[in-house]
Parts: sequence; C-alpha cells; structure tokens
Amino acid sequence: MSLSKRLNSFRFAFQGLFDLFKSQPNARIHLIALTLVIATGFYVRLSNLEWSLVVICIALVLSMEAVNTALEYLTDLVSPDHHPLAGKAKDVAAAAVLIAAIAAATVGAILFIPKLSALFHG
Repeated sequence: MSLSKRLNSFRFAFQGLFDLFKSQPNARIHLIALTLVIATGFYVRLSNLEWSLVVICIALVLSMEAVNTALEYLTDLVSPDHHPLAGKAKDVAAAAVLIAAIAAATVGAILFIPKLSALFHG
C-alpha cells in the first residue's frame, strides 16, 4: 500500500483514459457531446440535483465506452482470428454503451427540453 504504488495506479488509469480518447472515435464523439451538455447546463442554470444526474449519466456513458474498449482489446488478444462468439461479445459490449447513451439522452431531454423551451419561448 505504498504511496508510489497508489500514484502508479492513477498514472495507469490516466494512460487508459488518454488511450480511450486517442484510439476510439466514439469516445471522442461522447467527449464532444459531454462538452456541449456541460456548456448548455451552465447556460440553463441546472440545479444541483440536475447536475448530479448529468454527471452520473456522463460517468455511465464514458465508463461503458471504456469497458467496451477494454473488452474489444482483450477479445482481439485472445481471438485474433474471427470467431462468432468473439463477435457476439463485442456486439453485446457495444450494446451496453448504446443502452447507457440512450438513457443519458433521455435524461438530457427530460432536463433540457423544458428549460430551453422556456428560454426561447418566454
């Protein structure tokens, strides 16, 4: 439990995060989306509870994207040749990201549509 080992753990985690955004186009799309959501959240003055929901959704989507990427890397390692089960594993992992993104978009719609509508329609 040395401090050096704990710091290395953070270093490795940040390396993984940088790899995620460098290597995965969908992760970059999520990054652009979260930037727009955060900017819009400040614009419409989300409440603390609303911010909490947004942060949870952002964390969920990015976490699912990271797990999906990790599973893809691992699947490619253990099954470099095409195998139907490897493909299914990748598809299901991608579905997890899709489910999280749909949930986040739904929460976003619930939070932002009424606020934006009130701003633009008085």
